[in-house]
Amino acid sequence: MLRRGMADENPRDALRRLTKERGASLAKLSRLIGRNDAYLQQFVMRGSPVRLEEEDRRKLARFLDVEEDVLGGPPSDIPRSEDMVLVRRLNIEAAAGRGRIIDDEFAVGKFRFERSWLRQLSPASPDELSIITFVGDSMAPTINDGDDGLVDHSSAGRRVRDGIYVLRRDESLMVKRLAVAPRAGTVTIVSDNPAYPTWPDVPVSEIDVLGRVIWASRKFG
Repeated sequence: MLRRGMADENPRDALRRLTKERGASLAKLSRLIGRNDAYLQQFVMRGSPVRLEEEDRRKLARFLDVEEDVLGGPPSDIPRSEDMVLVRRLNIEAAAGRGRIIDDEFAVGKFRFERSWLRQLSPASPDELSIITFVGDSMAPTINDGDDGLVDHSSAGRRVRDGIYVLRRDESLMVKRLAVAPRAGTVTIVSDNPAYPTWPDVPVSEIDVLGRVIWASRKFG
């Protein structure tokens, strides 16, 4: 359902407007909900009944393609379409293990996120974000094989500070934790899984930071 009521519009005004927009009639809608032809006319013009019954409201909302709160139902917690944004999913995989060579990368789909939720993670615009898949276990238990991650590719997201990043090194793509080292211009590349190596004092010039991992989703089973 993509449409909601106008600001401060009461259910009667909303029903009157929607009926006109849909080219329907109050009599037709009354029959739709199993009432006599004058039922909704009385609701709109005379305020009787005071409010629509739940089942009547549900049927009307479904037919008119609106959320029930438009017709006097409880507020909906479903985000409006204009509050949602699309983030591309790339066909690349970042190795949480031995580095993987990138042959190609392009969008293979999109994920829909609530705009305000994304804003809590990063001020980056949606076209500066992407979803990629991680392979390997070198970042376990923080990131496991097969997890998907949201990556911030903005200039702020690529600025190196302590955190988890997708990066290229020696033409390989990997996801690793970066820790800013005391030695100027260097970082420590950390594998959270102690079974894998950690590289201290790596010159920042030797790595190509593609973005910061700001969120990850995990599969179970």
